[in-house]
This record gives sequence, C-alpha cells and structure tokens, in this order.
Amino acid sequence: MQSPCFKCVCCLNSQENKTHISKISTIITCHREFVDAVASSIQPNSHFTNHECLPSCGELFSSLKDAYPHYSQTNLADEIRAHEYHHLSLSKHVCLDYIGNGLFSYYQQQGKYHPTDDSIASSSSAPPPPTLQFASLNEPFFNISYKSVSLSTQLLYGGQESDLECKMRQRIMKYMNISKYEYSMVFTANQSCAFKLLADSYPFESNHNLVTVYDHENEAVEGMINSAKTRGARVVSAEFTWPNLRINSRKLRKTLGVKKKKRGLFVFPLQSKVTGVKYSYQWMNIAQENGWHVLFDASALGPKDMETLGLSIFQPDFHICNFYKVFGENPSGFCCLFVKNSSISQLNKSSTSLGIISLVPVDAKSFEDKYASSSSSSSTSSESDQENSAEFQEIKQVSDQEPKKITTLFEVLNWGNKSKMNRYKKVESNTSTRSDELECRGLDNADKLGLILTSTRARYLTNWLINVLTRLQHPHAEDIHHPLVKIYGPKIHFSRGPAVAFNVFDWKGQKIDPTLVQKLADRNNISLSCAFLQHIWFSKMYDDEKKTILETLKSSDHKKCGVSVITVSIGMMTNFEDLYRLWRFIARFLDADFVEKERWRYKALNQTTIEV
Repeated sequence: MQSPCFKCVCCLNSQENKTHISKISTIITCHREFVDAVASSIQPNSHFTNHECLPSCGELFSSLKDAYPHYSQTNLADEIRAHEYHHLSLSKHVCLDYIGNGLFSYYQQQGKYHPTDDSIASSSSAPPPPTLQFASLNEPFFNISYKSVSLSTQLLYGGQESDLECKMRQRIMKYMNISKYEYSMVFTANQSCAFKLLADSYPFESNHNLVTVYDHENEAVEGMINSAKTRGARVVSAEFTWPNLRINSRKLRKTLGVKKKKRGLFVFPLQSKVTGVKYSYQWMNIAQENGWHVLFDASALGPKDMETLGLSIFQPDFHICNFYKVFGENPSGFCCLFVKNSSISQLNKSSTSLGIISLVPVDAKSFEDKYASSSSSSSTSSESDQENSAEFQEIKQVSDQEPKKITTLFEVLNWGNKSKMNRYKKVESNTSTRSDELECRGLDNADKLGLILTSTRARYLTNWLINVLTRLQHPHAEDIHHPLVKIYGPKIHFSRGPAVAFNVFDWKGQKIDPTLVQKLADRNNISLSCAFLQHIWFSKMYDDEKKTILETLKSSDHKKCGVSVITVSIGMMTNFEDLYRLWRFIARFLDADFVEKERWRYKALNQTTIEV
C-alpha cells in the first residue's frame, strides 16, 4: 500500500502552476495565430508602391473575411449603421476622430419614420433606407445651462433638475453599470471642465502629489496640472518606453510607492486614445494600496468597455467619461464626472466655479408646429393629433428667465410611439424602450452589440489597418524601398486598443507635417486627428534614434519634447470601407508630386492654397 503524501500542499501548488503555465501557453498560441491571420489578410510579403495599382475594396474585404471567419458575426453593426446612421453612406464621410459615447442616432435626430418594412440590410453596402415621410426637424435634443455652484455643494445638496436631466442621469448610469448608491454624478460642459472642477476641489494642500499617466498632450489634463500647481501640488508624469510606448513600470512603481502618509491623486486612463496602448487595471490597485486617491479617465474607452470587471473590483474614487450627441453629425455633448459617495467628504468646499451644467429641454413649440404641418396632409385622424399634442407639458426652467411652454426631451424622443408604424422589427424585436425610460438610440445600439462584438470587430479592423499601412513603400531605383508610413506604439497585436498613431514620410525620408495630412484628408471627406506624443523615455540603445525623432513644441511658458502624429480612432460604427478609403488616401502620398498637385488644384479652383 502506497504511503500517503505529507507534502500534499506542494503537490497542489505544483499542479496549479502547471495549469497556470498551460493557460499562458494557450494564450500565447492564440495570439500568434491571430498575428498570422492578420498577415494572411493580404498576400504575404506583398508591398504596394503605386497608388493606382491597389487591390479593390471588395477584393480586400473578401480576403479579410477569409482571414477572420468570425468577422461575419459582427454584421449586426453594419445593419445598425445602414439604418440608424445612413447619413454616413449618403455623404460618404469617413469619421475617424470621434472619442466617447454617442447618445443618439441620426435616425432619431431626424424625427422621421420609415414606411412599414420588415426587411433590413445585411451589410453597410446596402442601399439607403426608403424615402422618409416628413421633412427633417433637426432638433438639437437638448441645450445646456451653466450653474454657479461649487462641486462639493452640487454633490452634497444637488438641486432642482428637469425630468430630462433626471432620466438622462439614470440612463447613463445604467449604461455604464454604475450604482447610484456608490457614486454621484455631475454633468459638466466638457472634459476640461470636469478635470478643472476636480483640481479646484481636491485637497492638494494636504495631499501634495499629482501623478498623471498620459503619453500625449491633453488639454484637459494640462488644465488640471496648472490648477494643482497653483495650489502647491507636486506634479509627476509617467514615462513611456520607446519604441512600444508602454509605461515605464519601474519608475511608476517607485513614484507610487513614495513613503508619505498622504499621497495625493493618481490620474489613470485604461488605454491611450492616441497610440492604442492598453494599461493594466493593476495600476489602480497599486495606487490604492499605497494610499492614493484614483481618478479613472474612461474617455478613451470604447462602447461597453465599462462592463469589464476591473471597475467593480477596484472602484476608483473619481472617474470621467465623455458623451456626444450623434456620431458623424453632431459632436457636441457633455462630460460626466462620477464621485464615489465615500470620497465626497474629502473634497474642499471650494468657491463657486463654472463648469457644472444642467440639461435644458428644447422649446417644443417649433417641433409641434412642424409636426402638425407635416401630418396635416396625411390620413392621421384629428383625434390622434390631439392625443399626441396633449403629451406636451410645462416644466420649470433651470434659469431665472420667464417660464415658457417647453417639453421634455423624453417626450420629444418618444413622439409617435402610439403610431401604428413598426420600426425595424428584426433589429428591435428583443429590446423595446420602456415608457418610463429616456430613449437614447446611440446607447441602445451599443447595448445591442455588446462588449464582445464591439471589441472583436474593432480588433479585426484596427490590426488590418496597421497591416495595410505598413505595406505601403516608396519605389526606388536601386530596389531600396522606404516605408511610406511609420506606426507609433504597438503594431499588430491582439490586445491593442482601437486607436492608431502614425506619420507619413516622403521618398526622401522626411516627415510630412501631420496637420497638412489632416487638411488634405478633410478635403477628401476623411476626418482625422492630430496629437503630440510626450514623456517618452529612450534607453541608451536608442540614443541615435532619439536625436532624429524628437521635436520641440513651444508653448507660452515652456518647451516640450515629443513627436507630432496623426491619429485615428476606430469606433462602434466604423466599417471596412471607411478604413479602405483611408488607406487609398494615404497611398496617394506615394506619388512624389501629390502635395504639389493638390496645391495647384485648389489654387485653380480659387481656394486658399496650402502652405507646405
């Protein structure tokens, strides 16, 4: 009989270690297979040196689906785009500069309805929806009104709010999976206001340190830094290691582990909205264990990324998120500042400052008149018209102006719910808006798609774009091909975020000004962004490269060293054709005379020339 093992704990640990190693090995294998699939989406080892000889969109899309068989499972996003955002196809506008979460859809903004139609398109290449019934109302959804109140006062005592504001608050907290019993929410005019409000209220007099983790120049963060410095804060920025631009872990750990009783505020985004580098949730854990308050910036996250387990586990003291009205149509909106209820007492009772807003419903009079005039020629009965008109009611204005007859956004957005028309039976069969909820079709669409579908689709498209951009090379007489595009940060990678930073270079190897590329792209109906990478740390092996890469950006008070780049953001409604059009545009720089041709073309059209 075999004697029992008295080292059973060791045996169990050994078994757990083997299981852990096996899981890691499986993950590594999957990631390698993904990289191989990306490479196979275009003929291996192929390069493109002539912008007039590029493969067609259909050919490359077919190759993409062959490389990623699961891509077809994201067709629901194409269906939603074809109906809810059909203006993108009509205008042929490529929007790669939107950061945040869309509240509403273009279909919803129009206030129009389709005829009864049970069919729905299966791809973004489908024809636009049928002719709509009545003219565009172009309602702005809501206006904003500034409040003269401090952040602490607003959090502690709140104030009178409209039905619209109350329902919007509930809808956003539900969308972000945040409990009102754990966090309080404040509407601010924009991200800069949210950072500034927190900087003005945070007790930097006792908690002297401010640590930020941004690999790019950020206007909102700069405003917080300037405000914190005036109140005696010591500001430290994390550094990012060249060339992958990941966090310099050794230095950041040392900074967070400083031996002081009261540390300060740690400002942390989960990923870079410029380079797409993802950071670990564990940095919040490390900061909290060392006594830091944590501000989590969720502005760069994609739809439904807030559903991950990280926030529910670490629960930052503060976090910030952006919302805009309509993707590709109306980028205005607001920012939300969430403060953990247990952390409200930590804030100073600062003086009154601007930035906190109220959401004010739009005037319904013009809406009612347009609706009445549009429906007068239809077969709708007068009884139905009176029933719909009776839905409008008066509410008190947030401002001190004379009250007037207005309606809540909730009523406007649900106008016509009693109509017999059926909206998109196939798409909305499983999700119908409850009568007591605010209808935000942009958020509803994100909920329909879910975290897995949106993240999977963005992963496929982002890595495909990087693959095709790096295949563009300048022709050379001696068969030495210089790359047209340089990618900054992670290249093809399974775990990268849906943002790409790059620059375009001419045949001599000189960088083309990113703002010039942005202007030319805009004239081709493609919207891009420009950014300035900074806080880059070079090891000694990259000293020579450092001298040629770094630029100096002069500001009003000091100089900054970094790299100016073009950046694209791939969102929930981005499709393959958008990225193909971007690729074809960038490929035009393979023509050595492209910029000069564009200059003379616009001069001939009697337009402002581009200074090169």
